[in-house]
Amino acid sequence: MAERVLIVDDSVSMLQMERTILTQAGYEVVEACDGNDALSKFTSDITAVVTDFNMPNMNGVELVATIRSGSVNESVPILILTTESEDEKKHQGKEAGATAWLTKPFEQQQLVKAVRRISEKVKF
Repeated sequence: MAERVLIVDDSVSMLQMERTILTQAGYEVVEACDGNDALSKFTSDITAVVTDFNMPNMNGVELVATIRSGSVNESVPILILTTESEDEKKHQGKEAGATAWLTKPFEQQQLVKAVRRISEKVKF
């Protein structure tokens, strides 16, 4: 059974790209368009979350904090995938409980490697 990754982004083109990359790497992908949508699709069989930082309704940091506050699988590894690169934004993600951070644009293999690393519970 393939690992299930929840990808969260308000950009349809980013969701399509992430889905293609991760599916080709052998992951099963569940898509969500913002934090609220992600929470509605978040189940105990999700093995990792990849979320954008800036989204409407509920941003990535709020999503991370909500997951960490005791949802279905509060210890699931979470990668923030974003154009944000400021230290303050990274600090916000870390404080909320994100496992790792990857800045857009990225190479396909960087995303696969990052998801593999967080799935192995390796913080970086």
